[in-house]
Amino acid sequence: MTNSIKYVGVNDHSIDLFEGQYKVPRGMSYNSYAIVDEKIAVTDTVDARFTHEWLDNIRTRLNGQKPDYLIVHHMEPDHSASILAFAEAYPACTIVSSAKAFAMMQHFFGTQFEDRRTVVKEGDILSLGAHTLHFIAAPMVHWPEVLMSYEESEGLLFSADGFGKFGALDTPDPVWDDEARRYYIGIVGKYGQQVQAVLKKAASLDIKAILPLHGPVLSENLSHYIELYKTWSSYAWESDGVVIAYTSVYGNTKKAALQLAEQLESSGCPAVVTHDLARCDLSQAVSDAFRYSKLVLATTTYNADLYPFMRTFLTALCERGYKNRTVGLIENGSWAPQAAKLMRAMLEEAKGITILEPSVRISSALDDESAGQLEALGKELSREYTALSGSAAEKNDLSALFRIGYGLYVVTSNDGKRDNGLIVNTVSQVTNTPNRIAVCINKQNYSHSVIRQSGVMNVNCLSTEAPFSVFEQFGFRSGRDVDKFDGATPPHSDNGLAILPKYINAFMSLKVESYVDLDTHGMFICTVTEARVISDKPTMTYTYYQENVKPKPESAAKKGFVCKVCGYVYEGDELPEDFVCPLCKHGAADFEPLKQ
Repeated sequence: MTNSIKYVGVNDHSIDLFEGQYKVPRGMSYNSYAIVDEKIAVTDTVDARFTHEWLDNIRTRLNGQKPDYLIVHHMEPDHSASILAFAEAYPACTIVSSAKAFAMMQHFFGTQFEDRRTVVKEGDILSLGAHTLHFIAAPMVHWPEVLMSYEESEGLLFSADGFGKFGALDTPDPVWDDEARRYYIGIVGKYGQQVQAVLKKAASLDIKAILPLHGPVLSENLSHYIELYKTWSSYAWESDGVVIAYTSVYGNTKKAALQLAEQLESSGCPAVVTHDLARCDLSQAVSDAFRYSKLVLATTTYNADLYPFMRTFLTALCERGYKNRTVGLIENGSWAPQAAKLMRAMLEEAKGITILEPSVRISSALDDESAGQLEALGKELSREYTALSGSAAEKNDLSALFRIGYGLYVVTSNDGKRDNGLIVNTVSQVTNTPNRIAVCINKQNYSHSVIRQSGVMNVNCLSTEAPFSVFEQFGFRSGRDVDKFDGATPPHSDNGLAILPKYINAFMSLKVESYVDLDTHGMFICTVTEARVISDKPTMTYTYYQENVKPKPESAAKKGFVCKVCGYVYEGDELPEDFVCPLCKHGAADFEPLKQ
C-alpha cells in the first residue's frame, strides 16, 4: 500500500451468505492493516475461520517485527474474532479500543484485558512516531462501540464498516457503487442520522485515502464516494427511474408488471428495473428501491393479507428508513382484493411518500378497465420524462404559468461556451394577452450580462423536493468562476438552453422583449416561447425554503438527553420515565443530560 502501511487482511471465498442473509457471489474481504513506525500498530482482526492465515500475514509482512498495539475499531465478530489469538501470540502488545468495545470483549472472550489495554474516545490521539492516529467516535455506524481513526501524516481514514462493500479483493468488481450500495442499504441504512454526523466530522479532515474493513482502499475520486454516502444517508434518491417490485401466483400480476415496464421504457423513462420478489435477491431489490426515485408495488391478496414476499419487502424498506419517494400500487384479487389497502398501511410509517391515485385494481386478470388504469399509471409515472423529452413533450402548456408564485427558480442561460444558472426569487407574470413574464436579476450576477447579450433564458420552477444542494450549486458561487453544470448532461429546450433534469415542476423558455434598468437590478420583460409542466409537486416558495430546506444554525444550548449506548439525542426539558430509545431500544436509565 505505502512504505509504512501494510495490508495483512484476508479474502473469504467459502462464504455464501454474509450475516446469514446477504448473497456474496464474489466472497468477502476482512481487512486489517499494519502501520509500521517507531511503534507498530495493527488495526482490527479477522473472522475466526481465518485467524491462522491472518497471523501468518502479520509475521510475513512485518518481517518478524512484533506489533506494539492492536487497534480495535469495531467488535462485530468478522473483525474481532481473532483478538484473543492475537493477544496470546503477542503478549506484550497493548489493545486499544473504546470503553464499550472492551465491555463487549468481556462477553466474547471473558476478559477486558485490564492489564494491557488503553481506552480511547473521541478526540484522543495515539502517536506511533511519524504517524499519529486521531480517534473519531462513530456510534451506531452501525454498532454503538464503533471508532474510526484518522492518520494525519498520510491523510488516511480508517473507516471501520463505513465505505465498505461486498466482494473479495482478489475478485475485483468493476463497479464499486453497486455492491457498496447493497452493503450500505442492507447493513448500515437504518442509521442515516449517525452516518451524517460522522460525515460532518470527516469534512474537516484532509483525507487522501479511505481504508474500510471490507472492500478496496479508496484513494482516487474520493468526492464521488463521499457524495454517494451523503445521498444514501439522507435517504435521497440517487438515480431517476422506476423500480417495479411484484409477486405473482398464476402469472397475471407479473403480466401487468411487465406490461407497465414496457410502457415506461417506450415513454422515455431513464431506467426501469423489475424484481420478482419470490425469486430475486431481496437485498438487491431493497437497494434498487432506495437507488431510484419511483417505486411500483404489484401484488395479490393472499389469505386476506399481503402476499408474504411483498410483506417482507415492505418491512425491509420501512426498517431502513425508506422515504421521499413516489409510489404506485397495483393489486390483484379474485373476490376481495385488499392488497392496496394493506400496502398503504405499511407505508404510513415511511415519511414523504407520495402514493399515486388511483391504484390499479385487477380482478384475476387484466381486462379493459384495469388495462386502462395501468396505462394511466404509466402515463403519470412517465409524465416528467415525457415533458423533458425533445419530441413527445407538450410544448405549449401555458398552465406552466400557474406555477409562478413568490417562489424560487433556477434561471438558466448560455454564454456561448457553457450552460449557466442562478437562483432568483423575482419572477412574475405581468400580462396574459400577450403573455409577458418579468424576471429581475442583480446586475452583479454573471447571468445578467449573459442574458443581456443572448436575449433568451429558461425559468425552471423549483418544487418542494429540491434539496439544499441545489441552492449551493446555483446560488452560492458565480458562473464566472465555475461550471455549474460540471459533470452533468441536462436536457435542453428548443432554444438550446438547459433544463434542470429534476427538482422542478415546470419550466418556461423566455425571449427578452425589453429591459428596464432598476439601478442595482435589471428587469427583463419576456415573451413565452415554450412552456412545459413536469409534475404536480408544489412550487418551492421562499417561506418553505426558509422553514424546511435552509439548514438551521446549531443551538449553542440545546436541552435534552443523550443515549449512552448509541448516541441518540432526545430533545426536551424532561425525559419520560417510560421512554425507549428508537435506535438501540435501551430505556430511560441509559440516557444522560446533554452537556451545556
